[in-house]
Amino acid sequence: MMCNIGKVDKIIRLVLGAVIIFWGVMNNSWFGAIGLIPLGTALMGWCPLYSIFGINTGCQIK
Repeated sequence: MMCNIGKVDKIIRLVLGAVIIFWGVMNNSWFGAIGLIPLGTALMGWCPLYSIFGINTGCQIK
């Protein structure tokens, strides 16, 4: 897996994932589990959908 998520994209995914998880916990809903997807992709630095569509949001491979 090559990195395909840039810094700004990671920050957005981390915040969005945390907000969805927090909302799910506050409302006692399993919907919060969906927040694990953006959170996980941000932590891995790789998004499978970006790979399929050939998108790279600025990750620099060293």
